[in-house]
Amino acid sequence: MEKEAEIQLARDLMAGQPEAFDRFVEHFRAKIFQYSWLMCGQREDAEEVSQETLLKVFENFNQLRQPERVRSWVLRIAKNFCLMKRRRSQFAPAQELSLDEYMPALDRDGRDVKLQIADWSSLPEDRMLRAELRRVLDQAIAALPDTYRSVVLLRDVEDLSTDETAQVLDLSVDVIKTRLHRARLAIRQELDRYLKTKEGSAHAPRN
Repeated sequence: MEKEAEIQLARDLMAGQPEAFDRFVEHFRAKIFQYSWLMCGQREDAEEVSQETLLKVFENFNQLRQPERVRSWVLRIAKNFCLMKRRRSQFAPAQELSLDEYMPALDRDGRDVKLQIADWSSLPEDRMLRAELRRVLDQAIAALPDTYRSVVLLRDVEDLSTDETAQVLDLSVDVIKTRLHRARLAIRQELDRYLKTKEGSAHAPRN
């Protein structure tokens, strides 16, 4: 339903409806900020990226040919600003997580083993625990290298399809699938480590 609303917003804006501008900004500002915050890692950078992205969107809105692709088009612009901002930001990490250990495994014949994508959707329902897990998840995403973080954000946070993500990032579908697999494994490892710590604390003897 959200994507359908975005498509209608784009059509209304293209048709020149007066109220479409404010509704478009109200909807996409929050989405761009959420994406930029996780991608850039800092609120200050995300605020700048959001403003720059919206300005660029409206400067180039006549280039949008397919309203159905408005979300991926907007996020592509945000992604470019995020990468530029992150490279020159004072908050950029000195060293990022290496994902070399998460390369797809090979069988004895040297062929790729079918990717088993990790799924962290089945989490406990306790509200406080879920809020803490959300924080751990955000930190795990932020620790990913840019090339992997962007894939996770577009696929798992912004809910773009694999094809749309490939178009936004100018990558092949196979590369998107591989990077998403490795990034999910790295994130899952962080979540598993946290859950094991919580479980150990819960069962630790009390004095």
